[in-house]
Amino acid sequence: MSVEPNKIILAIPKGRILDELLPILTGCGIEPEQDFFEKSSRKLQFATNHPDLDIIRVRAFDVATFVAHGAADMGIVGTDVLHEFQYTEIYAPLDMKIGHCRLSIAVPKDEIDNLKEEQQSHVRIATKYPNLTKTHYEKQGIQAECIKLNGAMEIAPALGLCRHIVDLVSTGSTLKANNLVETESILNVSSYFIVNRSSLKTRNTEMQGWIDKFAKAV
Repeated sequence: MSVEPNKIILAIPKGRILDELLPILTGCGIEPEQDFFEKSSRKLQFATNHPDLDIIRVRAFDVATFVAHGAADMGIVGTDVLHEFQYTEIYAPLDMKIGHCRLSIAVPKDEIDNLKEEQQSHVRIATKYPNLTKTHYEKQGIQAECIKLNGAMEIAPALGLCRHIVDLVSTGSTLKANNLVETESILNVSSYFIVNRSSLKTRNTEMQGWIDKFAKAV
């Protein structure tokens, strides 16, 4: 499906946030086409009951990139992604109050006492948040060597890749299952409604209208 020049594009993340987001979309009067609800569908772009609005469903990290570069006009993304990329082209006017979790440091349970006693000047960490991680450790005078992984962070210490990981934590069950212990929270995460600054300027009435609708639906 090609994008019509006058359409507004809303980028939303795949995964766990989507279930929390659906009632808000309904509250905004947005009804995606049926394929949107089909788990077997490979489509990424979906029409809605608004002729001038399409939805794209992409990875959470990619939502910010699509909006920052103007491929999407607005989107829903976590503060973890906003802080990691620091895109100046993104305006985040609204906390959606969904997708709550935290970005945390975790270490192997069997090593936690040893790690506490060590005077660390350098750490090797597996994470998909290298910028946030390096900034956090720099404040403590520690050099962080970040190994970027996009998933399966929890297995990295057991395989000797690193001793620390930095990843999103919700219930902590995945950490526990992999013999890891959360030692420190770096950032509390919530999902925000974001807009492209250029779109907000050139299509202010339409964009402000959607901001208001989402604000009322939250």
